[in-house]
Amino acid sequence: MTVSVTDNPERSRFEVSDEGELAGFAEYHRSEGEIAFIHTEIDPAFGGRGLGGELARAALDSAREQGLAVLPYCPFIRGWLGKHPEYAELVPADRRHRFGL
Repeated sequence: MTVSVTDNPERSRFEVSDEGELAGFAEYHRSEGEIAFIHTEIDPAFGGRGLGGELARAALDSAREQGLAVLPYCPFIRGWLGKHPEYAELVPADRRHRFGL
């Protein structure tokens, strides 16, 4: 299985592909110093392969590399952050309570 995650800024989303086929995406809205994740979707045909987790990790790693604060409005990204506390510092401390982190 060859999985890749790429940022597609023209569509404001990170995309995950498996064997070159688009499997899902995480939509975002960027503003100065912040990235707000608003919706994540994995095609049901690709379900159960861990691609959502690969997508979340790569998108959050990208945010970290760029020094962006993360606002996890998307329930999937928010849930993933809750399971991976090593990424919680990406959400501003004064906003973590709002997201249940």
